[in-house]
Amino acid sequence: MMERKNHLDSTAMTLMVVLCFAWGIQQVAIKVANGGISPVLQAGLRSLGAAVLVLAWSRARGIRLFDRDGSLGAGLLCALLFAGEFTFIYWGLNYTSASRGVVFLYTAPFIVALGAHLFIPGERLRPLQWLGLACAFAGILAAFGESLGLPTRSQLQGDAMLFLGAVLWAATTLLIKGGRLAKIAPAKTLFYQLAGSALLLPLVSLALGEPGIFDPTPLVLTCLAYQTVLVAFASYLAWFWLIVHYPAGRLSAFSFLTPLFGVLAGALLLSERVSLALAAALALVVLGIWLVNRPSR
Repeated sequence: MMERKNHLDSTAMTLMVVLCFAWGIQQVAIKVANGGISPVLQAGLRSLGAAVLVLAWSRARGIRLFDRDGSLGAGLLCALLFAGEFTFIYWGLNYTSASRGVVFLYTAPFIVALGAHLFIPGERLRPLQWLGLACAFAGILAAFGESLGLPTRSQLQGDAMLFLGAVLWAATTLLIKGGRLAKIAPAKTLFYQLAGSALLLPLVSLALGEPGIFDPTPLVLTCLAYQTVLVAFASYLAWFWLIVHYPAGRLSAFSFLTPLFGVLAGALLLSERVSLALAAALALVVLGIWLVNRPSR
């Protein structure tokens, strides 16, 4: 019987900060790897490598991935949503800027919180927690909102794609939390996603006319390995475990840290400029996370 908690303890909060930091570094890894491998194909290769790692890890741990347990339909839908999420994100960034894209992508925590509030028993948020989400999103606007203005037709198309990516991201989280997948091993849920997207994303790459692998330097391959081993395998396995055991809305509030950690990683690893607004953004996000996870009296 899986233990489910109605609040985040220190283990969950520490793990979420570590995961967000890893996902922030991934933003830099993707940017570097884009110089040698097309983005959507890169995501497909990442999924393929991580699926092999999950298969090996599950066999070593005695986790049965292929037993009939009634989860196949939900698992295939989860894989489709996962592949669609990355397709819209990577495709949309061809039409809009990354800073605009972050603002639309990080509407996902609101969608997760609303879906959990409506459909998952015991995960209704209080008004103060909704205020916390709004506060954290204000931090994202403080860091990236300067790029927002009247969009061109191309930017509007890209913004819509990033928002669809956010919807699919949230739908995946809610499907895992509220359905049959919450009752199976997190490794099997992850394997569904990785195996399905490993098949679908290379086909999407071909359909988009991407150039494929064109300059696989050691640095590019190292960045791909980081995405495969530490992100798609280790961090996603931890994330699915967290979703099963803790409230989805409260966990999602931490995800606002990811793009800010990405900016910091870009400054440290790529010597990118950091604006003074980042400090205010971090303060707003931390305040928002505290409000979302503040114990009720």
